[in-house]
Amino acid sequence: MMSRDIVFIVARASNGVIARDGDVPWAISEDLKRFKRLTTGKPMIMGRKTFESLPGLLPGRRHIVLTRQADWQADGAEIAFDPAQALALAGDGDIAVIGGAEVFDLFWDAGTTFELTEVFEDTQGDVTMRSPSDDPTWREIARESRPASDGFPPYDFVTFERATPA
Repeated sequence: MMSRDIVFIVARASNGVIARDGDVPWAISEDLKRFKRLTTGKPMIMGRKTFESLPGLLPGRRHIVLTRQADWQADGAEIAFDPAQALALAGDGDIAVIGGAEVFDLFWDAGTTFELTEVFEDTQGDVTMRSPSDDPTWREIARESRPASDGFPPYDFVTFERATPA
């Protein structure tokens, strides 16, 4: 069995919100830089709506898009219709799963690392997801706190890893 890291990368508000009107509710510069650092060089698996919310193709990364739409296509997107097909497309090596909520749910049990930007506010939004801190199969291993600044609320960068089954 090959070993690879399946890394979830998401910013999530205290109330679980991860998106509003098809976009991330914040554009926190340090979070965006962290996202770039964590995803560059890795295939990214995402849902169609997440792909369509990107400002364009992100350089240095493959874009594997999970969709139910048999005829959907987009320049630069590699299309998969189920998680197994997405993983096969990704090949060996580490993978970044970047959303949205349905895609995180599909890969929840396969994830090995969770890179969470925990935004300390209750944000208005229309897409929510569960937190790894509410799931005993995840264990927090690192946390870096950032104060409120530039009009953004305080936030923490939190890393979880899959807890070894007892």
